Amino acid sequence: MNVPEFDKIAREVFAPVYPVLAVQIQEKSGKNSGVCLDIGCGGGYLGIAMAKLSDFNVYLFDQSEEMLQIAAQNIITRGVAGKVQTLWGDVHEIPLADETVDLAMSRGSVFFWEDHCKAFQEIYRVLKPGGVAIIGGGFGSNELKDQIAAEMEKRGQALRDRTKKHNNEDNLVHYEEALRQSGIATYSATRDETGLWVTIKRRP
Repeated sequence: MNVPEFDKIAREVFAPVYPVLAVQIQEKSGKNSGVCLDIGCGGGYLGIAMAKLSDFNVYLFDQSEEMLQIAAQNIITRGVAGKVQTLWGDVHEIPLADETVDLAMSRGSVFFWEDHCKAFQEIYRVLKPGGVAIIGGGFGSNELKDQIAAEMEKRGQALRDRTKKHNNEDNLVHYEEALRQSGIATYSATRDETGLWVTIKRRP
């Protein structure tokens, strides 16, 4: 799938998911202000939803310059230019100083990272004391998951197969092992029908 096709699906099919996840991430993290880093942001839809529903200043962070061009356009068209900016780079070497991020989040990109241990260490490095990272993939609710699956099937895309590939016990075990190897002290990993999520907390 090329970048325009990927963005079209994110924009048209997955649109209802982003505000729901933004609220859930705020509730789970206990954070609603400061600096937010949206890792593997794609077109920036989750980060923009977060900016609209909170007091965060948001970095839309991705290694694809083409995706960041789309994200930059979305920042303008969705009226969040004062709160959101793009940032180019790789999760394995985040171009931010130590202890500068209150909330790091990522939906959908973790499944494509090359070295999860290194990526988790980098995310931990940029978290402020008391900062939280919520990383994984999910739909917010079973209702949204079913709605999106039906729409994807209309478009000839097999969402259920892709979901099984990413949201499975093997991935959960792999992420837990990477977290242990990373030396991060406080973390959790959970999985249910709606998604798989890793939470990292930096002690105050």
